[in-house]
Amino acid sequence: MAGGGNLRVVDTLRLLLLVAALPLVSRGVSRGAANWTQEKNYHQPALLNLSSLRQVAEGTSISEMWQNDLRPLLIERYPGSPGSYAARQHIMQRIQRLQADWVLEVDTFLSQTPYGYRSFSNIISTLNPTAKRHLVLACHYDSKYFPHWDNRVFVGATDSAVPCAMILELARAVDKQLLSLKMLNLKKARIVYNLSYNTADLHKNISDSKPDLSLQLIFFDGEEAFLHWSPQDSLYGSRHLASKMASTAHPPGARDTNQLHGMVSPGLIDLTGFNWSSKPNISQLFPKHCQMVS
Repeated sequence: MAGGGNLRVVDTLRLLLLVAALPLVSRGVSRGAANWTQEKNYHQPALLNLSSLRQVAEGTSISEMWQNDLRPLLIERYPGSPGSYAARQHIMQRIQRLQADWVLEVDTFLSQTPYGYRSFSNIISTLNPTAKRHLVLACHYDSKYFPHWDNRVFVGATDSAVPCAMILELARAVDKQLLSLKMLNLKKARIVYNLSYNTADLHKNISDSKPDLSLQLIFFDGEEAFLHWSPQDSLYGSRHLASKMASTAHPPGARDTNQLHGMVSPGLIDLTGFNWSSKPNISQLFPKHCQMVS
């Protein structure tokens, strides 16, 4: 990752930092403007000024990312392997070290593969699970399985250890700001509690004081095909998690909405760190949300 490759990692990391900072500065929308599931279509992100941008960027360190986040991931880690378990533990431990108190969930399941049933585990880290909407950054942490490769090991640095490390680094870089935001919201909730005189007002006011937009980091398992890419042999983790989220009510107790409705501009980072082009390639598959990354 020397030279040009390093610069491309820096460029992409800066972009991720801008996205991660959106919950800190977003203007949001009027409460009565639209159904909450449609608010993402009207969301107006605030622009960071130069001083704020510099403050966020100064918290990043490529050398720390390389040493603390990336190096432990440069191992063979296909689903069900010892390396997969080690990578999963590493990702979770790095997140658990953060002060902002992310809520971790491991989505473990069995799925049929060309080599029989295999175990897969997605990692979902949510800053505030009670928020209606979550700005999602995702990557996959598994590596491609090569059963016969002349005794060599495929570690998948760009595909996709580097994106995992970048997401971990950005979470560390904005940790203090996210913690401050959580403390501010907690303080507001306490004020609301002290000013409420009956249970009905209490629940209504606390609900109104909850942050409407938060962050969610997803590390998928089983993105790679075991043999040949097909609808059945690929995307094991994302297919399972999408199905699970579609059947999970959100907010809790809702009848007509699920966790997928709460996703805002999901961004998938993949194949990062190579030297194929002068800058990262951003595929804008959702035109309504291009303003979030343009």
